[in-house]
Amino acid sequence: MASFATETGSVEAAEPVSEKNGRAERSQWVLNPPEPPGLWRVLVGSIRKTVVSSGNSIKSLKKKPTPKKAALFLQGVFPIIRLFRNYKATKFKKDVLAGLTLASLCIPQSIGYATLAKLDPQYGLYTSVVPPLVYALMGSSREIAIGPVAVVSLLLSSMVQELEDPLSNPVAYRKLVFTATFFAGVFQAAFGLFRLGFLVEFFSHAATVGFMAGAAIVIGLQQLKGLLGITYFTNKTDVASVMKAVWGSVHHSWNPHTFILGCSFLSFILMARYLGRRNKKLFWLSAIAPLVSVILSTLYVFLTRADKDGVKIIRHIKTGLNPSSIHQLQFDGPHTGKVTKIGLIAAAVALAEAIAVGRSFASIKGYHIDGNREMVAMGCMNVAGSLTSCYVATGSFSRTAVNFSAGCETVVSNIIMAITVVLSLELLTRLLYFTPVAILASIVLSALPGLIDLNEAYNIWKVDKLDFLACLGAFLGMLFASVEVSLLVAVTISFVQIIMSSILPGTQTLGRLPGTDTFCDVNQYPMAVNTPGILIIRVKSVILCFVNANLVRERIMKWVTEEEEKGVESNTGGHIQFVILDMSCLMNIDTCGIASLEELHKELVSHGKELAIANPGWQVIHKLRLANFTGKIRGSVFLTVAEAVDASLNVKMATAI
Repeated sequence: MASFATETGSVEAAEPVSEKNGRAERSQWVLNPPEPPGLWRVLVGSIRKTVVSSGNSIKSLKKKPTPKKAALFLQGVFPIIRLFRNYKATKFKKDVLAGLTLASLCIPQSIGYATLAKLDPQYGLYTSVVPPLVYALMGSSREIAIGPVAVVSLLLSSMVQELEDPLSNPVAYRKLVFTATFFAGVFQAAFGLFRLGFLVEFFSHAATVGFMAGAAIVIGLQQLKGLLGITYFTNKTDVASVMKAVWGSVHHSWNPHTFILGCSFLSFILMARYLGRRNKKLFWLSAIAPLVSVILSTLYVFLTRADKDGVKIIRHIKTGLNPSSIHQLQFDGPHTGKVTKIGLIAAAVALAEAIAVGRSFASIKGYHIDGNREMVAMGCMNVAGSLTSCYVATGSFSRTAVNFSAGCETVVSNIIMAITVVLSLELLTRLLYFTPVAILASIVLSALPGLIDLNEAYNIWKVDKLDFLACLGAFLGMLFASVEVSLLVAVTISFVQIIMSSILPGTQTLGRLPGTDTFCDVNQYPMAVNTPGILIIRVKSVILCFVNANLVRERIMKWVTEEEEKGVESNTGGHIQFVILDMSCLMNIDTCGIASLEELHKELVSHGKELAIANPGWQVIHKLRLANFTGKIRGSVFLTVAEAVDASLNVKMATAI
């Protein structure tokens, strides 16, 4: 039997020598590529790409003088340097207006989210100072508004309180929150530096939609404590426990005065938000409604002394700038391992929300943000925040929308907002003594509808049922179990999707589209024509490894047997002489995968058939050469399927002659 590697002189007569030589040369291109980069080179390269300023390659930097290199390096680390090159007074005016508008919403929300995180109110304000300033220096999104958010606040409180009770031991609880924030920042920065942002994608968009919706409902139910003026409430986050606590309190310890006050201002905030959405010119109405509610409710309680009638008030908020919390970080305590896990989860959730927010508004403005650079910026700001009495900060969708509507041009709006919060900490906190807790609950509740996206959930269901399963799993896990269970369910379903689409074996029989050299799946393109005596199979898996290698081999042999049986039944003499594997989808292979290919080759040879491979990936051909598999198939490696088919036909002609 003739083979690919032993074409005879009669073949040369049938095929032009130049064409044969060209195909042989292209096969050598495939067989002799450069050495693939090693793991260390990949890691170092990823850090360089993250740090080097956009628009400048590493090669071009080497040619520049040292001062220029330093300048470009600083621009890569601190994008705000490039911003000030073309920064004009008109932009500054817009940023000041946007920053002040943002602060009017940020101040009451930050206080409310701090209570949700079970911290004193000032810690929410602290988190709206240092993280926005650090992000303004290092971040690339122009519109994103940085600060505390509802979902991360709930996540931290629900997980950290399992280690320390925030009521009986608030100091220890606060130390664990700061430590978790530090670890969250470290993880975020590491994800960005080593370009590991894809790890965050395990928490898919569909899972995020379900998780956010479930979190919104849980947060809303927990705010009933403040809205009803309940003194004793459950620390659990599942719906059953919260509803049981609410139902038990309604018959005993709730305060009607507090409920009426909270509902009145909740209605006012929601009405202002509705008007702001109906008329874009009134966007400022929805932005200042929470601050107006705080001012009016505080005046009401102060003038009527409603606190003496059972209306709970904030009382003391510590005055002054962020105090240092370096000495409060705990790296050698009994809970270090668990706090590290909390930090990792908080890092992933915060990144998923921030990058989604940043990219959505960047697409509206027509520019692109680098996800890995954003992760580094987020990580640095949370590490800095953990050292200055802040908890995990991220991008807020509601505040970013206000920032965008207010006409912000750059991240300077975050700086203006932070400065305004600093002034409030220095001058205005004493005025919030009589602010009712019910108003903070109303402000948090008013922000929750934006977390529930029914239209997107319906679109997910319509497009991909398995994706919707991840959405539903995250939603139900959040409602009826806990944050950890919700995340675990979502990530597990995401892993199943990846395994099904990437690792589980998939094979396709290919045929030539009439009049072309293109080979496609015969099921997708019924007009594709099979080449007699040649079976072309595409391996659809991304990696051929110990999980799927034997299954792929068995499927290929099954295809060969079935094709020959079809040929016998149709009296077309369907004897398969050549099997061509299209490896264009295969990105990597391990030793089990190579062993299965060797076994496949032996089986085919024992049945009088030849094996060839077409278009293998860089890592694949490198490993096949190291294992000497290319020698065993006598160099039957081709650049394209069309060239492999042409070579097979020439061998058939030679055999016939």
